[in-house]
Amino acid sequence: MAYEHIPLDHTRRNSVEILERAKAFFALANARRTVRDFSPEPVPLAVMQEVIRTAATAPSGAHKQPWTFCLVGNAELKRRIREAAEEEERANYNGRMTEEWLRDLAPFGTDEHKPFLETAPWLVVVFKRAFEYDADGSKHPNYYVNESVGIATGMLLLAAHHAGLVTLTHTPSPMNFLSVVLERPDNERPFLLIPMGYPASECTVPRLERKALEDVLVPYL
Repeated sequence: MAYEHIPLDHTRRNSVEILERAKAFFALANARRTVRDFSPEPVPLAVMQEVIRTAATAPSGAHKQPWTFCLVGNAELKRRIREAAEEEERANYNGRMTEEWLRDLAPFGTDEHKPFLETAPWLVVVFKRAFEYDADGSKHPNYYVNESVGIATGMLLLAAHHAGLVTLTHTPSPMNFLSVVLERPDNERPFLLIPMGYPASECTVPRLERKALEDVLVPYL
């Protein structure tokens, strides 16, 4: 059955306005940084709900919306997630990672210790839904799952930044332990683990430079 089509809710702006808005949004996005030093200060649940609500507005293949956002504030669950993540990271730093990979990570000073997984007031665990079950138990596929969930995650990070929170995109590999700890169904696969909250008062970040526009943009005029 075809979807009903409704008028688009869109405000047309002149070229000056859209350029000003584009520049303002760049300034906002460019100020976002990955943070590993979190404050334990609580963040209201209502804020987290709105941030995730924003992420769930992302486009998706055939509008299947193949994502689940698990919001973890329970201290015991956070402890278990940290212990399992550190176990995987010890294996990564002590054998799984190539020498080149370790050299590339060295300037950041990261290691297998992940205290932020307990310090941050919230962990957002993003799962991708590989398929869905019908009421009779039969399966049907989702489409462009990685692309759809990737877009939603990007929107999640910007929504959190816009709200005044900081985030870390943490990717312990493999991440199957997240499905076990959180008792997720078999149609979901861990995609990303994102601590979220306020920065610690002593928080610092590396002085980094992003690629210049001419290094990422190839115009065909």
